[in-house]
Amino acid sequence: MSTTSHHPIVLGVTGASGAIYSRRLLHVLLDANCDVHLSVSPSGKAVFEQELGESLGLDDFSTEQFLGTATPQSGRLTYHHYKNLMAPIASGSFLTSAMVICPCSGSTLAAVTHAMGDNLIHRAAEVHLKERRKLIVVPRESPLSLPQLKNMQSIHEAGAVVLPASPGFYHNAKTIDDLVNFVVARICDQLNIANKLVSRWGH
Repeated sequence: MSTTSHHPIVLGVTGASGAIYSRRLLHVLLDANCDVHLSVSPSGKAVFEQELGESLGLDDFSTEQFLGTATPQSGRLTYHHYKNLMAPIASGSFLTSAMVICPCSGSTLAAVTHAMGDNLIHRAAEVHLKERRKLIVVPRESPLSLPQLKNMQSIHEAGAVVLPASPGFYHNAKTIDDLVNFVVARICDQLNIANKLVSRWGH
């Protein structure tokens, strides 16, 4: 797996269901030799712990805790506390390739869409919009309310890619990992990162 840009990718993890997507995505990005800047919201931490059954420290962050294993690529990961608005990713002068919010909660979507952010994840996303860099939001909600649909339309019009965590089944999915890989593969496609996570249609 490889990426076409040498600039880092920003990954924000917020409080929607789907912590398993963020864990798998981070593994894939690091395996592709991407430099990644990660920030996790308190709600993202709560969902991570509830869904994956593992503790996650925001003040004493551990890469191994988040990934669930040690990896030789962990040196490519930079963690930023969600309150640290002085972090590099809060500035447009810090060059990045793209940002992914995975999973993206409804409140995060609303905050970014209306430029009313109050944490580092919100600010970094607003930076990607204003700098016309790729921003990918991965919501996981069902059903969707009218305000959420309008927010998705608005953030799409502002330049973001709305990529719902909606796995397909046409690739003969047999396990949960197959479904997770489907969504992560679509994210990687948007990031121009070559991957063989799923069998592609027509191949």
